[in-house]
Amino acid sequence: MTPPIWRKGHRWLGFVAAVFLLFAGTTGVLVAVTEFFGEAEAERERLRDVVSAVTTDSPPAEWTEPLQRALATLARAAPRAPVDRIELKLKGDRPTVAVCTGLPAGGEDRRYVLDARTGALLAEEAYVDKPFLYRLHSGEAFGDGGLVAAMLWGTALVLLAVSGLVIYWQMRRPGATGWKRVFW
Repeated sequence: MTPPIWRKGHRWLGFVAAVFLLFAGTTGVLVAVTEFFGEAEAERERLRDVVSAVTTDSPPAEWTEPLQRALATLARAAPRAPVDRIELKLKGDRPTVAVCTGLPAGGEDRRYVLDARTGALLAEEAYVDKPFLYRLHSGEAFGDGGLVAAMLWGTALVLLAVSGLVIYWQMRRPGATGWKRVFW
């Protein structure tokens, strides 16, 4: 017989965890859909079998010159902007250099995508370290308190699963055979 504390605790955990499970499940599905149907995934799939012309044995100019051209263009477009991150994409029919800039007092600002061959500015967009949907899913969008809440609801889901398994184990029928040993 299952002690009442296991069943009662499981019910209360289930009630509280259901709200967070709905939130985590919904935002998780949105993250997965965004990843699967997103522009970045389409680009990765398109370039999956393409081999880069730049190798580890290539002369340094193969990657330094595109970077120099991009930074020269960016120096005119955003003078003295702090550079947070640089990403070189050297394979494919349109190699690019993405430069993420910050604000002089700190924080993220803009993301510039430049043509690696010419240094021409292709796109300029707002830059944040992580997309909002990812921060929402992790709880980070609500600040440190959101991250703590995410850790707590994750722990509640683990406890819900463990208490459910304990209840299941205690309710099993030891003498059952076949499928009835697992599903009664």
